[in-house]
Amino acid sequence: MTDRENLIGLLRRTGYERMPLEYSMSPAIARKLQEYCEATGFVCPPMGFDNLPDSELETERQPDFWLQFYDHGFREGTVFDQYGVAREPGSEACMHLTYMYHPLEKFTEPEELRAYPFPKYLPGPTPEQLAAVERIHAQGRFAMGNMPCTVWETAWYARGMEVLMMDMVAEPELAEIVLDAVTDNACIRAANYAKAGADGLYLGDDIGMQSTVMMNMELYRTYLKPRLKRVIDAARAVNPDIIVIYHSCGYVEPFIPELIEAGIDVLNPVQPECMDFEKLYAQYGDKLSFSGLLGTQTLMPFGTPEEVRAAVKKYLDMVGPKGGLLICPTHMLEPEVPIENVIAYMEACRDYRP
Repeated sequence: MTDRENLIGLLRRTGYERMPLEYSMSPAIARKLQEYCEATGFVCPPMGFDNLPDSELETERQPDFWLQFYDHGFREGTVFDQYGVAREPGSEACMHLTYMYHPLEKFTEPEELRAYPFPKYLPGPTPEQLAAVERIHAQGRFAMGNMPCTVWETAWYARGMEVLMMDMVAEPELAEIVLDAVTDNACIRAANYAKAGADGLYLGDDIGMQSTVMMNMELYRTYLKPRLKRVIDAARAVNPDIIVIYHSCGYVEPFIPELIEAGIDVLNPVQPECMDFEKLYAQYGDKLSFSGLLGTQTLMPFGTPEEVRAAVKKYLDMVGPKGGLLICPTHMLEPEVPIENVIAYMEACRDYRP
């Protein structure tokens, strides 16, 4: 099997030959990994998929443009995303963590929100996307359209979480203006990835917390589920077979049937601190694949390499040779994770055979 065929078989639960890797790491861990590889000659196994470039914007705005929507200055190194959300640098210890500022949070009238210069993505695909898919497929690799923070997170980053939640309860028109602007863009991006030939679409919005969901089912079904379905439908109208991976941290068990109805194929991550994988697998393993299970709150920072290897084997043995589990750390590997545990994860995946 090529890497592409292997990952498709794994996620479609039709059989696979080897376990690919999937992880993200803080700069501190990335440096430690590089130093380890240079000192030992260790070669990291390849990641499971390759990300594609994003769609083009109608207008690229410079950072100074967004200052008009704030009444304060920012530290050097602050960056603005395409929605005008400001991210101010964090501490030296955790430079990958930033302070976030929301350009829409003080708007109170529908007209103010409608007048805001929301970004607009252009229908595609772009030449860069087409070339990337051709190159990735020629290498036998899986091409991924990367769209984390698909609707909910992008919207609250711009509006502010507390403000947007209050809108959803008391000012639905305000909530819908922001959510629809974000969803319209997400649909264009998803369709462009599908037109370019992407094998998968990585979507996501955090809708869970450590021990409960972020909102009640009525709000989710009213505001988020139909918009997520719109995005997935936009991609599936082009390619019905595109694999949809959905990311949400935390406890999301009550939402799983809703996510399946919206069209997701893979749930990422299953946090063992929040949810019981054996229970979820028994209930949904015939219709949903999973990702995660190596806890970044527990196992990865505080376990031993032997415990990491044992966890990889335990969970992969549980699902068996047909697949259905892309085992990986449940979130970013933070500075306190021992590099020995990272290597243990990589080696356990590299050496496992279903």
